[in-house]
Amino acid sequence: MKLVYLDNAATTKPRPELVEAILPFLGERYGNPSSIYSIARDAKAAVEDAREKVAKVINANPEEIIFTGSGTEADNMAIKGVAYANAKRGNHIITSAIEHHAVLDSIKRLERRGFKATFVPVDSYGMVNPSDVEEAITDDTVLISIMHANNEVGTIQPIEDIAESAKKHGVVFHTDAVQTTGHISVDVKELGVDLLSLSGHKFKGPKGVGALWVRKGVRIERFIDGGGQERNRRAGTENVLGIVGLAVALEMAEKEMEQEMARLAQLRDYLIKEVMERIPYVRLNGHPTRRLPGNVSFCFEFIEGESLLLSLDNVGICGSSGSACTSGSLEPSHVLLAMGLPHEIAHGSLRLSLGHETTAEDIDYVVEMLTGIVNKLREMSPFGVDVSLDSACRCVEDDRHLIESH
Repeated sequence: MKLVYLDNAATTKPRPELVEAILPFLGERYGNPSSIYSIARDAKAAVEDAREKVAKVINANPEEIIFTGSGTEADNMAIKGVAYANAKRGNHIITSAIEHHAVLDSIKRLERRGFKATFVPVDSYGMVNPSDVEEAITDDTVLISIMHANNEVGTIQPIEDIAESAKKHGVVFHTDAVQTTGHISVDVKELGVDLLSLSGHKFKGPKGVGALWVRKGVRIERFIDGGGQERNRRAGTENVLGIVGLAVALEMAEKEMEQEMARLAQLRDYLIKEVMERIPYVRLNGHPTRRLPGNVSFCFEFIEGESLLLSLDNVGICGSSGSACTSGSLEPSHVLLAMGLPHEIAHGSLRLSLGHETTAEDIDYVVEMLTGIVNKLREMSPFGVDVSLDSACRCVEDDRHLIESH
């Protein structure tokens, strides 16, 4: 059976080059980077070389990079670290309603510790209005955290504009760039942010390793207590294998980025066009043009997302209904609900995220299988909907025109 993997927003297939890069640290270069003898110095040198590579890709200084165990840890470290370090100055945090749960749950925990939070809304495309963020700023605001691009619907946020407001009011600004780093240009100076999170396995690196960039001068409380690793900012013996692999993958992704962005955007738009022409009662989620090159998110009316995913899996197609971190939840996506979709439509969501291995033949296969599966599931639907193309009312006709004119 043909296998088509379209869940690259959840995780990516590691590059073969990672094996060669990390293999020495499973053998003769096994030293602890915190020790002083030669094999330890080899490990330490590899970590610092990786730090320089990561910093170069995002246009930062190496000493501003903190390696973490994941993008989730990086988000937690940024939000809680800044909040606690600035608690005497204020206790207010601003974020959006569609953030990853690593951000939302961190802020909710802080609320239980006496902090206050404002969750700014998004429009029907999942876009944050910078004016809403600025209007939410008070004298007690110590942190703004808005994601660079949404992990479910792919909408890229106006980070630069939000950063201007944050800077004007003297508020620290963090962005979760887990979905963008390695896929589109991420330049911390151009973005204007103060902290930025990333994760290795989202750009063909290893799982279990991430990084947090903290601009020099930003106050952040130590997140894990213990040893003096990561310049006393994150205790624990460094994951040398993961760190080396992350840097290699990111460096390679950066070299291929321009060409890969164009290729994926072309496949993405082809997939959107074919699905919306062949399947009625379908909605494209997210901004029609200001979106990640490999992200496609649909809602299919009159069917349930879990049944759709299982049916796709039966024909070798791997997709998701949204964030991999909430795949076990029976509740509809908080992102789609925040965008104004009713529960019954949000339950019929499907995210297909393209990657390095995706081909045009894969897209043709997905469109063919998806069309048949949706029609079959709708025939079984208690709604008894007429799914003929002649009677179909497209949910996003205006969006399709925007895509075609882009």
